[in-house]
Amino acid sequence: MSLPSMGVEEELLLVSASGRPLPRSKAVAADAVGVDVELELTRAQVEINSPVCESAEELRGHLVKMRSAVARAAAEEGCLLLAIGAPPSGTAVQQVTRKPRYEEMAMRYGLLAREQAVCGCHVHIDVQDKEAAARVSNHLRPWMPALLALTANSAIYLDTDTGFSSWRSIMWSRWPCSGPPPYFESADHYDAFVGMLLGSGSIMDERMVYWDIRPSTHLPTIEVRVSDVPLTIDETVLLATLVRALVMTATEDGGLGPKPDTEVLRAAYWLAARDGLPGIGMNVLTAEPMPATQVMDLLQQHVRPALQELGEVDRVKETIERLISEGNGAVKQRRAFREGADVIALTEVKP
Repeated sequence: MSLPSMGVEEELLLVSASGRPLPRSKAVAADAVGVDVELELTRAQVEINSPVCESAEELRGHLVKMRSAVARAAAEEGCLLLAIGAPPSGTAVQQVTRKPRYEEMAMRYGLLAREQAVCGCHVHIDVQDKEAAARVSNHLRPWMPALLALTANSAIYLDTDTGFSSWRSIMWSRWPCSGPPPYFESADHYDAFVGMLLGSGSIMDERMVYWDIRPSTHLPTIEVRVSDVPLTIDETVLLATLVRALVMTATEDGGLGPKPDTEVLRAAYWLAARDGLPGIGMNVLTAEPMPATQVMDLLQQHVRPALQELGEVDRVKETIERLISEGNGAVKQRRAFREGADVIALTEVKP
């Protein structure tokens, strides 16, 4: 079994001291010297992109440097940088970034585009080609709700407890091409599906294929986009390690992968978005409801041989146990909100 390389993209939010999103992404990106920072759909977001990494420790080191550098740049522009899935305060409508593509999206999709200051984390794992990516996608689909529950970090939105652990995923589901991808028989099947979406006008271009798993449009990777941006670097590294192990497990299998019932998968997604890590999840392959913590056990069992090859069995187990015990971002946000504590301070990235 080979060890594929990996990379991570983290979207982060720029806010005032009160948590109101601030449209200063261009200035912050310019100030963050030596860091790969991209502009996002709204002017209150930035995206940091890690280099290609060969190990969890290498990825962790890059994320520490990148988050710190962008937090310093944000401070220089009078902003706070938050690792959070949705704006904790302010208003829903944001200013769209002045780039032709984003302005075209705002024109075509209206309020949907202007209410999208939501922040996710995207993990890229090296794969052989698009044919392999289509097969791997099928294998990964049943495990996406587990990853969503694990990384949920958007319980508070606009000064309101949403009742969901990942409100970002609920908001994101409004796009015409989002959520779990279809089951693909081949790369040609994938291309035909995307061609239909383009031909219908529901998406502008292939970059708007916003499924939670997709072949990258610009890299030889498969991209997993299901998660909120995690609160901590350890959680991002955990996510990337699990996705890497899932891809390795799928590649080792080599087949087309299991085909769970679509409605079962939808139900598991919804439960993960609402309940997150402390609640009820679902074994997508058997349609059996169970505690989300038990789903985490199943996930670790599924990828254990890959984790052994990566030397990450113990670290993954310890990190998941800590999140179950102490809470992930959504749990900590909701606890702070109910106790009258500062959600902004909780989610702020320190320089």
